[in-house]
Amino acid sequence: MIKVGILGAAGYTGGELIRLLLNHPKAEMVFAHSESNAGNLLSDVHEGLYGETDMTFTDQMPFDDVDVVFFCFGHGKSEEFLQKHTIPSKVKIIDLAQDFRIRGNHDYVYGLPEIHRSAIAQAQHVANPGCYATCIQLGLLPVAQAGLITSDIAVNGITGSTGAGQKPTFSGHFSWRNNNVSTYKILTHQHLHEICQSLNEVRPEGAPAIGSPIDETGEKEQVNLNFIPYRGPFPRGIFVTAVIPTDKSLEELTDIYQSFYKDAAFTQVIVNHDLDLKQVVNTNKCLVHLDKVGNQLVVISCIDNLLKGAVGQAVQNMNIMFGIDETAGLRLKPSAF
Repeated sequence: MIKVGILGAAGYTGGELIRLLLNHPKAEMVFAHSESNAGNLLSDVHEGLYGETDMTFTDQMPFDDVDVVFFCFGHGKSEEFLQKHTIPSKVKIIDLAQDFRIRGNHDYVYGLPEIHRSAIAQAQHVANPGCYATCIQLGLLPVAQAGLITSDIAVNGITGSTGAGQKPTFSGHFSWRNNNVSTYKILTHQHLHEICQSLNEVRPEGAPAIGSPIDETGEKEQVNLNFIPYRGPFPRGIFVTAVIPTDKSLEELTDIYQSFYKDAAFTQVIVNHDLDLKQVVNTNKCLVHLDKVGNQLVVISCIDNLLKGAVGQAVQNMNIMFGIDETAGLRLKPSAF
């Protein structure tokens, strides 16, 4: 059994991760750390766990007893934690914050299995992708690899309120968010850095560099990914649309996408049916749909932001790191309604 520890276990991602690990056939949760909740039952905070476990939160961090630890911190807290604490070198780390997603002076592998499965399998440390980043990349990676992003593209996405985290905020308050839609971080969303990093990684030599208003590539020829995010009046899920000019036929484009994802465990190309969020909520799936209008390719992708956009993908990465079935503990079914 894989022995697991969780840091930051009292938040939304911590609760979802606990739910997955309690039902994982090859993993055992050793500790769930939360200083403010130490001694409280997990089910006192994550009430959906009533009857599932009598485990309590702890303020202790017995790293010698685990094989892997998940960081469910807010952004910026992971790097700060590692500056103050020592984790044994034998213990693998999966970080759900954005601290190590951009390549730099660290050994963290960017944990998007659809393009980095082999590197993840050899990794000691993995930086789990962001939720919007996962959904947008999975919609655009095939056309980027095919060299078809040759001019500025428009991307719009709407996300559920759980994407803002558990800490109350004005824009996350139910009475404000319910029956309401709003934009935020227009063209400046923090996930643009990691999105463009991956798209440039797969683009062929000679294709224009892909950047954004906040992520200049430094290359003379650059096309921009212009992303407008929206807050949606629902708790979970991300729904993204992207428009890419291309002369290729829908049949050719479908072949490109299906070939790219032929070995993907959870990303599926849907050809003859429209997409909606309920097809992916409470699952680790990413569904991708293509349409063609004139010379415009419309790509629609959707995920559950807490699962494929966070802890589901993190467990998928854990499975790969430990050489077990990639789908273990993740055979989740959407609701019928």
